[in-house]
Amino acid sequence: MQIRRTFHFCASHIVRNCTSKRCASSIHGHNYTLEVFVEAHKLDHAGMILDFGLFKNEIASFIDAFDHAHHFWDRESPEFQDFIATTCTRHVKLGFNPSAEGYALMFHLFLDAIVRATEFHNGEAPLSVSAVRVHETNYGYAQSFKADLQNPDLMRSISLESVCFSPGILEEMPNPALIDQLKQYYYLLACAIIPPKKPFSSPPPLQQIPL
Repeated sequence: MQIRRTFHFCASHIVRNCTSKRCASSIHGHNYTLEVFVEAHKLDHAGMILDFGLFKNEIASFIDAFDHAHHFWDRESPEFQDFIATTCTRHVKLGFNPSAEGYALMFHLFLDAIVRATEFHNGEAPLSVSAVRVHETNYGYAQSFKADLQNPDLMRSISLESVCFSPGILEEMPNPALIDQLKQYYYLLACAIIPPKKPFSSPPPLQQIPL
């Protein structure tokens, strides 16, 4: 079973090497819509896959960090990167070309990592992000599926190292260490005999009716 939660953010970018001259050669912006699909095979104690209120924590914080910011590929010239860094308080350096497809894969990777690194407390089944859609316009979108995260041809430039927020973004985040905590958790998970403690935790539910 799946649930879907929609988010919005506004941002600018350039998509290098594409056919559309305006997209490839000029800074331009979009009002992005991000659809996040979460799946599980059992309902929790509230009869839900996941309480929609829990999307307001690390997931919403990570997505909001991209809002009102310029996003750029880390292969841009040093001069261009310096220009952005000195003129945009909010900017995001990316390890991939910021196309809609790249965003879909990146958000899918990070949001699924956040979900799996969260300790839930209401009998939730194992959860995963099954798909992510990124709309740049109201007439098209790019969609990433779970299998895509295992495809090296799609993920060759995308990892937990692929996003670097500017100091101006980090100082506004409720948890500026979020990405570092993710990377540390999955590093320990990969080499530990005993799974490490998850870095994020959902608030306890209300216990109103005995189960």
